[in-house]
Amino acid sequence: MPDTYICEITNIARLAGESPAAKGFAAFSIAVKCGRMASEARAGQFMHVKCGEGTLLRRPFGICRVRGDELTFVFELKGEGTLWLSCRKQGEQLDILGPLGNGYDIPEGRIIVAGGGLGAPPLLFAAESARGAATAVLGFRESGMAILASEFEEACEKVYLTTDDGSLGIHGLVTKPLEELLKNGGYGAVLSCGPTAMQIAVAKLCEKYGVPCQASLEGRMGCGVGACLVCACATKKDGRDQMSRVCRDGPVFNAAELAWSESKGKV
Repeated sequence: MPDTYICEITNIARLAGESPAAKGFAAFSIAVKCGRMASEARAGQFMHVKCGEGTLLRRPFGICRVRGDELTFVFELKGEGTLWLSCRKQGEQLDILGPLGNGYDIPEGRIIVAGGGLGAPPLLFAAESARGAATAVLGFRESGMAILASEFEEACEKVYLTTDDGSLGIHGLVTKPLEELLKNGGYGAVLSCGPTAMQIAVAKLCEKYGVPCQASLEGRMGCGVGACLVCACATKKDGRDQMSRVCRDGPVFNAAELAWSESKGKV
């Protein structure tokens, strides 16, 4: 069972959003000292962070990386809860429940991590956890929204960056370099995280080239432990349709078991 930890903030930094190209986008990373939770965490799992006082629900954040007894997560400034988080200082404490959910099943050998936007941070932990060489394919809307590029360069054999407007790396979507990699072969799995439309396209390419794909889903969550059923998603297992919970049964699923079409692009 996950536990609740009172964790000291050891570092907080703004990753993106300070340049004119970001156009209102702001992303931050927070590192916390959290003892046993760090040692138990697996790539693909998440944690539920209390953001402020009062009745605000906890916010789920994927685990970006683990260093000793420190754990890092990344978030985008979106609303009241994340605004409160962005104003925290080193030395302050956070109330964190975790680690939660099921992570990636990382095979031996070479893998590809494919992500978009704020789907990139959990894939860094996956790349650093790979037991062989990892290749990263990461997509962003524009250069001012690109995050963690240098960290992926350190962790991966190769890194391919794409942007929708061509301002950084390859002009286009992550599927462009991903298909070339899959054509060449030699990869045991693709691990994805990011927008639903991107993950659907990634899953279809993996099916086309016969490469197993694991997809990490986002979902609105209340409790984070499977009790409230807010994050239910459609899946197929053993030939039967069923509803699963992103927080407890996921957030990582075998992409072949996700009922993408039945939910019209949503799972």
